[in-house]
Amino acid sequence: MQQREPSASESYFWPSVWAIGLHVLVFGMLFVSFAMTPELPPSKPIVQATLYQLKSKSQATTQTNQKIAGEAKKTASRQTEVEQLEQKKVEQEAVKAAEQKKADTAQKAEEAREAAEAKKAEEAAKAAEAKKAAEAKKADEAKKADEAKKAEESKKAAEKQQADIAKKKAEEEAKKKAEEEAKKQAAEEAKKKAAEDAKKQAAEDAKKKAAEDAKKKAAEDAKKAAAAEDAKKKAAEEAKKKAAADAQKKKAQDAARKAAEDKKAQALAELLSDTTERQQALADEQGDQVAGDFDDLIRMRAAEGWARPPSARKGMTVVLQINMLPDGTVTAVKVAKSSGDASFDSSAVAAVKNIGRLTEMQGLKPNEFNPYRSFKMTFTPEDLAL
Repeated sequence: MQQREPSASESYFWPSVWAIGLHVLVFGMLFVSFAMTPELPPSKPIVQATLYQLKSKSQATTQTNQKIAGEAKKTASRQTEVEQLEQKKVEQEAVKAAEQKKADTAQKAEEAREAAEAKKAEEAAKAAEAKKAAEAKKADEAKKADEAKKAEESKKAAEKQQADIAKKKAEEEAKKKAEEEAKKQAAEEAKKKAAEDAKKQAAEDAKKKAAEDAKKKAAEDAKKAAAAEDAKKKAAEEAKKKAAADAQKKKAQDAARKAAEDKKAQALAELLSDTTERQQALADEQGDQVAGDFDDLIRMRAAEGWARPPSARKGMTVVLQINMLPDGTVTAVKVAKSSGDASFDSSAVAAVKNIGRLTEMQGLKPNEFNPYRSFKMTFTPEDLAL
């Protein structure tokens, strides 16, 4: 919850009370000293010297009171600055918690989607197996029907032949007896050969079917293995990207924390320092460090919001012109030097615009923020751990 900043009257209330109390104490001591001063002989020179000494004491007391009041104001200013730093730290932690919650929600949605796809693939595989079994059963039934038809036709042909033989036998019984026996023997041999041929054909068909089934199974196994390998590679790439993003985020957080600590140290140094040259040198050194930290922070936020286009390749580089307000709001982004790929340029511009506002920049001094009013940033896929 955001704390209310103290007003100017509240900030100076207690220092004013302390100053008034000290004045009362000093005046009380002066009164006591006047009361305890011994009476002196009525001599003009001595009286004049005593009056001069009292006047000197009053000036020293005034200087002491002014110094005490100045120290009280400095103490109140330091306390206000510490409270403001604590408030900014609370706001940063709230932003960090919101980002973590958003990442957890996205991860859960991705896991649910992967589970749904796996279930859909399993159901499709089962449906394919059922279809294949139905087709095999249908083919077997068709084959049996065809064999039964052939057997029926063969039987009818045999019966007709027997009828013809019987007719001829009735007409020429004596003459055709030997021929009938020969024909009967030939028919039996033909039938036996037909049965053997049918058996061989059935064996060949079964062997061919087994080979086709084995080939199909091998193809399905290879397809499953390839899918598993692709899934494994994808998971490895996503883990690598996440690790790189986490490292960038941690680096930016460390940079922001270090910047806050440096500002606190700078404030203390300004209170204790006795020369303006030392203060300027310290401010320049910390300004360079802050600039480097915020460059890394901007790149990290752009990486988080970047949607890679299909045409993006390693080695592509686009230079962006970025304008910002002192509160960290990104007001304008345009291409200063194109990569040669319009889709990649547009994705880089959109990634920086998606940053919206960097709340970490709100505490920068004017001289520290000036480089970020309008600056150029180089955007390449290598920066995003591709």
